[in-house]
Amino acid sequence: MNDDEPSSENGNPKPAGMSRRGFLHGMGGAGAFLGMAGLAGGQAAPRDADGNIIPGFEKNQDDANAAQDWQPVSDRKIRVGIAGYGLCRFGALFFYQNHPNVEVVAATDLDPGRCAVLAKAVGAKKTYPSCEEMIKDKSIEAIYIATDAPSHARLAIMALNHGKHVVSAVPAVFGFEAEGEAEALFNAVKQSGMKYMMNETSAFHQDLYEKRVQYQAGALGQVIYSEGEYYHDFGKGLTGYNPKNGKIDLMGWRRGLVPMWYPTHSAAYYTSITGGRFMEVSCLGTKSLYEGFQKENNPYQNSFGTEVAMYRTSDGGISRMVVAWDMKDAHGEKGRVYGQKPHDPKIDGRRPALPPGVGGGGHGGSHGHLTNNFIESILLDKEPIVGIGDALNMTLSGVIAHQSALKGGEWMKIPQYTL
Repeated sequence: MNDDEPSSENGNPKPAGMSRRGFLHGMGGAGAFLGMAGLAGGQAAPRDADGNIIPGFEKNQDDANAAQDWQPVSDRKIRVGIAGYGLCRFGALFFYQNHPNVEVVAATDLDPGRCAVLAKAVGAKKTYPSCEEMIKDKSIEAIYIATDAPSHARLAIMALNHGKHVVSAVPAVFGFEAEGEAEALFNAVKQSGMKYMMNETSAFHQDLYEKRVQYQAGALGQVIYSEGEYYHDFGKGLTGYNPKNGKIDLMGWRRGLVPMWYPTHSAAYYTSITGGRFMEVSCLGTKSLYEGFQKENNPYQNSFGTEVAMYRTSDGGISRMVVAWDMKDAHGEKGRVYGQKPHDPKIDGRRPALPPGVGGGGHGGSHGHLTNNFIESILLDKEPIVGIGDALNMTLSGVIAHQSALKGGEWMKIPQYTL
């Protein structure tokens, strides 16, 4: 899975009975290092419980001539703190430690062992026992939140309120609390005046980025139809923080995860191309045969393993977006977009040049591009490629889609946020 996934930050979908500090004590000194051998390997691709490589990590995908045409926009270094190591090791895999305009000054993870490995990987001299403590460090200018999905909004709001720029793993908001979190996150961005970006990896997939350039050049005309897909067969599942026992296990926050609560890898195939908005949605879901997706076996009372949504878009088009956790022979992140005009092969749709030492990385070579885009948004005072409006529309489109699926496909309106 892409998140980002990360981490041992408290990913509790509902109020937990155990405190964050209690989680650390519950792990114990030896328990904190369980599984660290697999995490510390550095280059080995992260795998799910069935031993399959998690989609997006199949191959480290660098742009062959990434640094050839790169021109620095400033000689300033942004002081960055990184939160979260976890299953996918995202805190260390987005090249912040290599970017010439970044100084990674601090790292944190609730698991002390993972925190130490993360700090070493990114060259951070200072560590904190939690993201909350790191956010209080007045010397840090920007926070990269690579923690578990349920903690993204809360930590982002706290960091923004402390006057820090924020880049968050996907999704921007999560689950039962998503609509309330969206309002609070939007207000925090607006009132703070700081930059906010969601690290949607599909936004810098080469095929998507090329269509984005085509659209912005007017080559596609109106987008009539678009579709996006995120397929990952969960099988036995993925590990995550389990608020019931304070451990990281297969019963964690990903257990029975609602497909459309993780929609952004699909949704980007419209929003990150056009900058448009999903306005209304009708969605259907199929019941999964996997044990974790039985209502009584997950904290979300979710039985859907696959959800398919149809959207009405702000420019008068139609989008079909799918998230599936249980389809065999279906894999990865992909999408298509069709406009009134044909694709123009004369338009150069290559992704921007990257700084020396910053590779494309995983998820279609998107990691380094997302990092460079966020850093340049700060240095140049410009909107990131996935700013708060796009992030909330992509995320809430899935949250409302699930509500539609529970009602048998009833058309529902999606809340709108635009700075």
